[in-house]
Amino acid sequence: AEDGIRDYKVTGVQTCALPIYVTVCVLSSGSAGNCTYVGDGHAGLLIDCGVSTKQITDRLRQAGLEHAPIDGVLITHEHNDHVGAAAVLARALTKRRGPVPFYMTRGTAAGILPQCRPDGIELIEAGVPFRVRHLRVEPIPVPHDTRDPVAYRVDVGDAPVAVVTDLGRPTALVARHLRECHVAVLEFNHDEDMLMEGPYPFPLKQRIRGNHGHLSNRQASSLLQDGLGGKLRHLLLAHLSEENNTPTRALIAARRTLEDAGAAGRVEVGVCLQRAALPPVRVEAAAW
Repeated sequence: AEDGIRDYKVTGVQTCALPIYVTVCVLSSGSAGNCTYVGDGHAGLLIDCGVSTKQITDRLRQAGLEHAPIDGVLITHEHNDHVGAAAVLARALTKRRGPVPFYMTRGTAAGILPQCRPDGIELIEAGVPFRVRHLRVEPIPVPHDTRDPVAYRVDVGDAPVAVVTDLGRPTALVARHLRECHVAVLEFNHDEDMLMEGPYPFPLKQRIRGNHGHLSNRQASSLLQDGLGGKLRHLLLAHLSEENNTPTRALIAARRTLEDAGAAGRVEVGVCLQRAALPPVRVEAAAW
């Protein structure tokens, strides 16, 4: 492969001379299940599959993406809210579209429960980019309490998209990738006061707020501040805790950061939903 990037699937359309539009649709986000679609009409990927196959299929249809290509599934880590439907989804995709690879790190593959383990696992390495069709994918290492977790950056032409959730603290590497993105799905998991004053047992509170837990609104805002680049057009706030956060609190934190940076006028902010798909966002990309 060129430039040291592994080509897992190179069949089909290889070049496109026309402007294209990248679609990002968060189908579900939160502790009850996560799944996001990224594609351009020629190729597409699911990132995580923590809700049922029926919910994924129904929400793709509701978003007008029932015929969107799915050339692979990217798994961030082995927790069930990110991989719970993998085995069933693999069978469903094979029946409808032919075998579809599931990309994950070796640690994630080792940690998946047997009943969730899909056919067609392709092992990847954090920090080593690869291609699925013309989509360039880079797994980004993140600090979380699993074996080898990653976030993902997907480049479609000149329009990168990042899906960054389930990390306990901001990192310079994640910020560097965010600076180049046109669309960012970024964790705003909890409000620190709500978490500490809430009903969770103290050990669970410590896990959530620890360096390998989840980003608070404050931490996410700090990461956004460090990772805010001039190309960002859509910011989607993800993995909000229903017990320890509110959409209003997360939005206030994100919008304050954008306003302080003079970017509020060009960046649209949305809050991802647990029980429904967020309407798709689209950005134009140059030819690939």
